[in-house]
Amino acid sequence: MSTAQNNEILDHADAQWLGDALPRVRLSKAQSRVVDVIVRNPQLASYADLADIAQRADVNSSTVVRAAQALGYRGWPDLQRELRARYLVLISTEDKLTQSGEHRSPLHDALTHDIGNLRQTLDSNTAAEAEAAIATLAAAKSVLVVGAGSFAGPASVMAHLGSTMGYPISLEIRGGVHLASAVNSLGPGDALVVVNMWRSMKQIIVAAEAAREAGAAVVAITDMRRGRLATTVAEHLLIVPSEGISFFQSVTAATSVVYGLLAGMQAAQPERSRAAIRRTQQLWKDLDIYLE
Repeated sequence: MSTAQNNEILDHADAQWLGDALPRVRLSKAQSRVVDVIVRNPQLASYADLADIAQRADVNSSTVVRAAQALGYRGWPDLQRELRARYLVLISTEDKLTQSGEHRSPLHDALTHDIGNLRQTLDSNTAAEAEAAIATLAAAKSVLVVGAGSFAGPASVMAHLGSTMGYPISLEIRGGVHLASAVNSLGPGDALVVVNMWRSMKQIIVAAEAAREAGAAVVAITDMRRGRLATTVAEHLLIVPSEGISFFQSVTAATSVVYGLLAGMQAAQPERSRAAIRRTQQLWKDLDIYLE
């Protein structure tokens, strides 16, 4: 199949919801049928089993896997996670609430869903990718962590515990002029950690681009492997699913990734971390913070 023929599928008006998720690459006729099913059926592609996609495209399951790999993904689960992240942006918050339906045991369902998110996170990131991000953060002169809305939660955890360990790490979750001032101080040898999932925050993406242009390293914790932040800005990319069981997104996987980065940073600078934690504990006593 020619590249032009393949591009005709990818340039179809129905494909606008996909953004740059499906690159223009040469595919076989069978693989192109898989792509056509994805393009024309956003909800099906985002949630159906591999066998269902194969049946709809009239191919075998291995063809679906090969199509995903030809498009630059590690396999069908990796591609479907990307598709789902984009589909969740496509639908409204109210639609997501309607689609979520009722739960007989919301707590059980939330925990079960997040266990699945954690498994996906484990499959989506290699140890080498995580260790490279940790090395960058451990060596940085200063670290700025940014996030907004619900995703300010994991960002706050990272900045709080990182500073407790003695790292020169700060937090910016207010946006606007505050974000501009914070990012303006970054340069070579510094690092910016961006926690941005679901809908891309324009201010945060632009700020990350400015930080990268100034010479700072950018570590992105996000739910899309492709896109402006992932492909043109982030030096280190850590992929996490963010779908929850209701209209809201889940920060469980992102928070777990943050804990992993912090543990790695502690191991990279053990003496400094112990000394800083010791001083922090003494300050807790001096400031009479906790009940005895």
